[in-house]
Amino acid sequence: MCDPSVGNVAFGSGKDQWAFTITRFARIYAKKFGIDNDKMMQKLWGDNYFDAPAKKWRTDEIDENGKNLRRAFAQFIMDPICKLCNAVIDGNKEQYEKMLATLGVELAQEDKGLTGKQLLKQIMSKWLPAADTLLEMMVLHLPSPRTAQKYRTSYLYEGPQEDAIATSMRACDPKGPLMIYISKMIPAADKGRFYAFGRVFSGTVSSGQRVRIMAANYKVGKKDDLYEKNITRTVLMMGRTVESIPDVPCGNTVALSGIDQYLIKTGTIGSIDHPEAYPIRAMRYSVSPVVRVAVKPKFAGDLPKLVEGLKKLSKSDPLVICTFE
Repeated sequence: MCDPSVGNVAFGSGKDQWAFTITRFARIYAKKFGIDNDKMMQKLWGDNYFDAPAKKWRTDEIDENGKNLRRAFAQFIMDPICKLCNAVIDGNKEQYEKMLATLGVELAQEDKGLTGKQLLKQIMSKWLPAADTLLEMMVLHLPSPRTAQKYRTSYLYEGPQEDAIATSMRACDPKGPLMIYISKMIPAADKGRFYAFGRVFSGTVSSGQRVRIMAANYKVGKKDDLYEKNITRTVLMMGRTVESIPDVPCGNTVALSGIDQYLIKTGTIGSIDHPEAYPIRAMRYSVSPVVRVAVKPKFAGDLPKLVEGLKKLSKSDPLVICTFE
């Protein structure tokens, strides 16, 4: 259940790279009011009002003198954000610099020369970074792989729910049969090559391991889009950098090299010791391509390069569809 008062709902702007949950502001105001952090989170959402003259919390919006009170969420969270945004947009340097000093936000030297929306984006992304907010929500509210796979396996695995594969996936067993779902192809440093990025649901994958590749068009009982190949490297994606590691157990994400030529967008990697394994259900997207663009090379001799580039684009982006005429 989504409930801002428990911190599993974020507010913000993906475009400007800032976001917050009530958890962040509750930590600040809990110290100020001298109350428990969890209680403060409940106060900052819903019909809760702070009567400043009486120095007490209310659940109705009228104080003892008949004056209207503002909801705590608006008073303690939205007002400071709006005040800072207005000061930046209006160019009130003295006001927003004073607020930044209070908030402990320091701008880089190159950011100080910005104005308007560009400056606001830098300030908000430093004060309320979206990455930190999302990471906090994942840590606090997403179930662990061992917990989630117990109830998700029945939907993810297309095969019998009593076979060895499904049993190992439900238990998130690192010693069970290998099962990896490849969700995305990521361009590698080597020109024209891709990492097959996905999540290990069962078993342990290692460098040099021979695996069974069930590509997007594979059907159980047939050999179309089915391959047995060796994994060149298992790689850990660290932001913009990659780090080679010997093996990766289930419950983690991994990038594999050496198998990109056998996958287009998605697929399943299994163990060669279990040829009876079914693939993992392909992801469904809530959006579909809505823009159609026709392209052709300026010079006819560049047609092969254009075709190759479009194939790479189609391979790396799961929502792009390329057709050739």
